[in-house]
Amino acid sequence: MKLSILYRGPLSSCDYACGYCPFAKTRNTAAELADDAARLRRFVGWTAQRSEHSVGILFTPWGEALIRRHYRDALTELSWMPHVRRVAVQTNLSARLGWLGKANPEKLALWCTYHPSQVKMADFVAQCSELARRGFRYSVGIVGLKENFDAMQELRQLLPADTYLWVNAYKRVADYYSPSDVTKIEAIDPLFGLNNQYHRSLGEECAAGETAFSLDGDGNMYRCHFIKRKIGNIYEGDNGMERALKPRLCENTVCGCHIGYVHMKRTGAEKIFGEGILERIPVRSPKELLQASSLVD
Repeated sequence: MKLSILYRGPLSSCDYACGYCPFAKTRNTAAELADDAARLRRFVGWTAQRSEHSVGILFTPWGEALIRRHYRDALTELSWMPHVRRVAVQTNLSARLGWLGKANPEKLALWCTYHPSQVKMADFVAQCSELARRGFRYSVGIVGLKENFDAMQELRQLLPADTYLWVNAYKRVADYYSPSDVTKIEAIDPLFGLNNQYHRSLGEECAAGETAFSLDGDGNMYRCHFIKRKIGNIYEGDNGMERALKPRLCENTVCGCHIGYVHMKRTGAEKIFGEGILERIPVRSPKELLQASSLVD
C-alpha cells in the first residue's frame, strides 16, 4: 500500500513571533520536549517495521521542528529507510543546515515558509541556496497578505527560476483580493487559484482515511487534520492501521487548506504535484506552469 502520513506531535513552540500565529515565541518545557522526543522515537521505530508499505511522511508541527535535534535525527533516519519514498517537513528554515550532510537528499525534502517580519530576505535566500547546494528538493512559500506583495515579488526574483514559490491565500477576510491582486499573485504562483478558494468537499471522494491520514503523538489516526474523529491507532493490535483505512467520502462542507484538499480527488492535485505532493512541489516548473496558465487564459 502507498501511504501518506501527516505527523503532528505535541511540539508547540517556535522561535518566530508572527502576529497571526498562536504559537509565536512560545516555549515548551524541558519535560514537554523530552515527551515529544519519546513519542517521535516511537513513531520512527514503528515506521521502520512497515517495510511492506511505501511510506511518505510530512511533518506538520505546531511550531518549528528543525531547531530541535530529535526532529533532525528522526528526519535523517527516516530518509535512509528503503521503504520510505519521501519524508518532508514544514519549516521556517531558521535552523542551521549542517545536519543535512547525514541525510539522504533523494528522500528528504523541505516545505519552507518565508516570514518577512522575522528574518532578512537575504538570510532566508542564503538558506535556500544552501539547500540547493546540498542537493535537497524544496519549495518556498509566503502568506498572501497584502503587506507581503512587495516581498513576494522580490523573493521570486531572488530565487532560482526552477524553485516553486507558492502563496498561501489569506481567506479569513471575504473578498480580500481584488482582480488585479489575483493577477499580480498568479504571476508569481500560477497555482494560486487552487489555494484561493474553499473547495466544496461534502460527499466528495478523498484519499484521506484511505491511503492518507494524520497522526498525533499518541499514535491516534484521523482522516485528516480537519476531521477530528479518531479512526484507529497505529500502536493498538495487529494491523491496526490497515484495519482503520478504507474509502471514505468527505463529511466537511468545504476544505480550504493545501494539506487537506490535495487529497481530494476532484481537485486534480495528485496530477499537478505527483511525487512532490508532500513537499508542495509541482511536476511542472514555474515557467511551464505560467505558460500553461497563459494558454488557458
